[in-house]
Amino acid sequence: MKNRTILMYTLLTIAILAVLIWALMTGSIKVSLAELVTDFFKASNEKVAIVKDLRLPRIILALVAGAALSVCGLLLQAIMRNPLADAGVIGISAGAHLMQVCVVVLVPQLFYWTTMVSFVGGALACFLVFLFSARAKLNPLSLIIIGVAINAVFTGLGDFVQGLNPQLTSQATVSFGMKKWSDVESLVLYGGLGLIAALFLTRSCNLLALKDEVLIGLGVSLKRKRLLIATVAVLLAASATAIVGVIAFIGLLVPHIARSLLKTNDHRKLLPFVMILGAFLLLVADTLGRSLVPNVEIAAGIMMMVIGGPFLIALMWRQQIIR
Repeated sequence: MKNRTILMYTLLTIAILAVLIWALMTGSIKVSLAELVTDFFKASNEKVAIVKDLRLPRIILALVAGAALSVCGLLLQAIMRNPLADAGVIGISAGAHLMQVCVVVLVPQLFYWTTMVSFVGGALACFLVFLFSARAKLNPLSLIIIGVAINAVFTGLGDFVQGLNPQLTSQATVSFGMKKWSDVESLVLYGGLGLIAALFLTRSCNLLALKDEVLIGLGVSLKRKRLLIATVAVLLAASATAIVGVIAFIGLLVPHIARSLLKTNDHRKLLPFVMILGAFLLLVADTLGRSLVPNVEIAAGIMMMVIGGPFLIALMWRQQIIR
């Protein structure tokens, strides 16, 4: 098992380095590997300058956002004990997005506090999911139905507010295009804090796999642990959504792939792997989106929906939810 874990980590590290080089070279302007190596720190090569100013920020954003959303999904699945939990499915991302567009359209003075305001929206959605599904003991079907309903409400409200000034909101909430280094700084700050905090919560996630009666007998404060993990999960989702918009299914998809590859449910091994795998997958989605069709950019969120939608159906079928 240990050798398998080391092998998976090694292969994934090699894969993400290869995709990183591919992402730097690929786009509307092609740059050779030789140009990247020789001219990266020179100002004379215009193509390399474009890579540094436009392409590199979106690559870093894809890596950090992919890691943040994937770890968020893993944490939510741990506290809800539900394989279908994901920020995009249960409405946390939609709640964060609603508050984001409200800031852009209604209170632009708070623009630099967008991540924190988005956190409030995500936290509200998470609270509502817990509130309404608690009576049904958080079973998978009730979680999905309630989450989809809350997601629909927040998405509708977000679209309504966005319609008040579509040009302004489209510029501010666009996925990875036209992002600046200031966006990178914001996501790295808040997303990085969330990822570091998540690394210290792996033992708590493992404990939550036990029955409530056992944990209470051991003197574990369930409410406190769930609240702490949920707070970190919402921070991860809100920080990513505030910068790159709503990207669904990655938090659902990546933890399940990681479990199948590592053959373990130990979050001490899973969480770092999920972090790297999520970064890899979203970078692949973004790079494919801007390179598949010439002069046309397909949003990474759309690419993830194409992949994640069938996966959700297959997972629900496997869990005997829709049979």
